[in-house]
Amino acid sequence: MTEATATKSNGKTALSDAIRTHFSGDAPITQKATNFAKARPWTSAAFAGVAAIAVLNTLRGR
Repeated sequence: MTEATATKSNGKTALSDAIRTHFSGDAPITQKATNFAKARPWTSAAFAGVAAIAVLNTLRGR
């Protein structure tokens, strides 16, 4: 792997790099979340599914 193709991720995963890239800066959080959802639709759908399950379990009292 050459220096031009190597990524500088400091040993983190590509997902953590994407989260850091999309959620850094001074933009409103809604714009940051929208940009992340456009860049990684399957990942954001998984996050939404996990959040929905957590809310449903909370409402059921478990």
